[in-house]
Amino acid sequence: MGHALGTVLQDSMIRWNRMHGKTTLWLPGCDHAGISTQNVVENMLWRRRQQTRHDLGREKFVETVWEWKEEYHTRINHALRKMGGSFDWSREAFTMDANLSAAVTDTFVRLHEEGVIYRGSRLVNWCTKLTTALSNLEVINKELTGRTLLDVPGYDRKVEFGVIIHFKYPLEESDEKIEVATTRIETMLGDTGIAVHPEDSRYRHLIGKNAVHPFIPGRLLPIVADEYVDRGFGTGAVKLTPAHDANDFALGQKHNLPFINILTDHGLMNENAGVYQGQRRFDVRYTIQEDLKKLGLYVGKKDNPMRVPVCEKSEDIIEPLMKPQWWMRMRELADEAVKVVKSGEIKIHPESAEKSYFRWMGSINDWCLSRQLWWGHQAPVYFAQISGEVHDEGDGSLWFSGRTKEEAERKARRAIPDKTFTLKRDGDVLDTWFSSGLWPFSTLGWPGETHDFETLYPTSVLETAWDILFFWVARMIMLGKKLTGKVPFTEVYCHSIVRDSEGRKMSKSLGNVIDPLDVIKGITLEDLHAKLLQGNLHPDEVEKAKKYQKTAFPDGIPQCGADAMRFCLAAYATGGGDINFDVKVMHGYRKFCNKIYQATKYVLGKLGPDFTPRQTPQVTGKESLSERWILHKMTMAAKEMNAAIAAREFAKATQVIYQYWYNQLCDVYIENSKVIVQYGSEEERRSAIETLYTALEGALTMIHPFMPFLTEELWQRLPRRPCDRTPSITVAKYPVYNPDMDCPSSEAAYELVLGVSKGVRSLMSRYSLQGESQGKSE
Repeated sequence: MGHALGTVLQDSMIRWNRMHGKTTLWLPGCDHAGISTQNVVENMLWRRRQQTRHDLGREKFVETVWEWKEEYHTRINHALRKMGGSFDWSREAFTMDANLSAAVTDTFVRLHEEGVIYRGSRLVNWCTKLTTALSNLEVINKELTGRTLLDVPGYDRKVEFGVIIHFKYPLEESDEKIEVATTRIETMLGDTGIAVHPEDSRYRHLIGKNAVHPFIPGRLLPIVADEYVDRGFGTGAVKLTPAHDANDFALGQKHNLPFINILTDHGLMNENAGVYQGQRRFDVRYTIQEDLKKLGLYVGKKDNPMRVPVCEKSEDIIEPLMKPQWWMRMRELADEAVKVVKSGEIKIHPESAEKSYFRWMGSINDWCLSRQLWWGHQAPVYFAQISGEVHDEGDGSLWFSGRTKEEAERKARRAIPDKTFTLKRDGDVLDTWFSSGLWPFSTLGWPGETHDFETLYPTSVLETAWDILFFWVARMIMLGKKLTGKVPFTEVYCHSIVRDSEGRKMSKSLGNVIDPLDVIKGITLEDLHAKLLQGNLHPDEVEKAKKYQKTAFPDGIPQCGADAMRFCLAAYATGGGDINFDVKVMHGYRKFCNKIYQATKYVLGKLGPDFTPRQTPQVTGKESLSERWILHKMTMAAKEMNAAIAAREFAKATQVIYQYWYNQLCDVYIENSKVIVQYGSEEERRSAIETLYTALEGALTMIHPFMPFLTEELWQRLPRRPCDRTPSITVAKYPVYNPDMDCPSSEAAYELVLGVSKGVRSLMSRYSLQGESQGKSE
């Protein structure tokens, strides 16, 4: 439903601007969603054929992903059309299209040549299930208050987190021991030092000495002094694992400690882990505690509040690993991106999103671009393997980028002219958001100087969910300014996250994901259950999801139609917190759609076959009080609607037009005009019908951006004004404030009449009931 919300808000803005006579472009497209797509296809392969991607090989696997993409791409486009998206489908784009891929390659090469992109061996967030590096934004930090057992992919039993374990290291040539503490006991196999505060009297005499690793023969751990150590935390002595912890990484560099990686890419202990080689990391978590007890080095453990990093896609526990990767320097780009927002060149709504933007930009780190995947844009960079020599691939000086292999080879020959070498292309692909960050201009033909790019860039509005403000929006701003010298858009609107009726994040495993097409067409509970079996859920998750569906949708999801869904989603868009979506509320708006249909049907029936409206909506001065009142309400609604949509106050806009349709046009004016239409004089009837037409015409066009299907159908049945050749309501003129219709006095006078009328009916009803009671009592 989050995608549906974005579609509705974007389409509403496009339709509103189009009806105001502006040239509009809403360009449809998809990114290739590297990690997510590869993960889904790998799971599908295993479920259907018991094959891995390695069984197929890279070329065949990528072909399989393309087949999957074509199938689901068709489904996505079908859903967008059903929701009423008025895209320019002739311009549809995909981040893996040839022209967009060329833009990715050109960008990488340019930035590599400038030194903005560089090669470096640093700690990355490593997902052992997906076997790829992740950016910080793709990692969820799960808050624990104490001992907690968590499910970890690949493990039958839950794994213990939220505890801190104390143990001792023996000192070299001494009976003395030093006590340390850790929340990840298995990483002690990668320890290469111990840090203490230089002024800590407990350990001052140990500085410069060595501790002995109890499980890795010959490994000594120097005890170093560093003011970074907090004497009051834990034991005041910190074990250092530079290859597996961000803080230890910095201390390891400072004190020239060895960086020893103890894990394979799949989360097994490697050859550096001694007798634990080949064991799974969290099995070792338990084994090593028992082994420390046997040696008398185990002290104990206790609850410890902590954050556990979890992969957003696989729910695996993230491991910090040392990996040579491609990185982008972000500080200068971020500073420029902050300037354009602070100066007002780009406006971000709501204000809370802007504050988050500044906060994130202020603490930005270099961007890890490398992903150890097969689906995506392969990095356009080649390693020069010099004959007869061995070089570390972490050394950036032997990597050469190029738009073609020939270009990279020319660069290599200039750099190492006296060497014989072969070029090997990097097997990694680039982070999906790298290509998505180019979207506003790559889709318009950049880096070519095309007519589209010259006339349509920068774009106007970027509407998206706030949770990808940093993934996508910030990177588009940074890359747009860097590569084109211009901001990619002048306004950003961030909508809220759609959650289920209980406020939970929508998840397939919970069964609370709602397909917009199911809301539009309706679906039975049995068919909802059947859809669960079409995914990649574990049988236990399927049963859990079925249980939720039975509770939330005991009778299935009723048919609501696209317009009711669109209007409801727009009504939810308050610009505030998350949205708790309730399908019952949406079904209520279907009744509103029926109200619109019935009102239009009534008015059409009263117009008569020979009715021709005036050339333009106008006030003659002969209108009755009720007519002046509804025209006043209409023009004030137009004024408020335009102001609300311009300010991106979508919920307010729906409230205004709902009030006008339901409480003013239908329940008051149409009802009160029936007597005039039926019994009034010819002049009174003509004036009432003309006003009905004008009020209805305004009502349909005002609500059209939110309800395109119903309004188009009904508008096509309205008689046209003379000389009006408008073929569709999509290009009809949107109502604007008309001062001639603004009659505040009519509002006060007519609402007095309505109040008196209501009072009279109330009194008649009251005394009628009393009369019956008295009659019965007599």
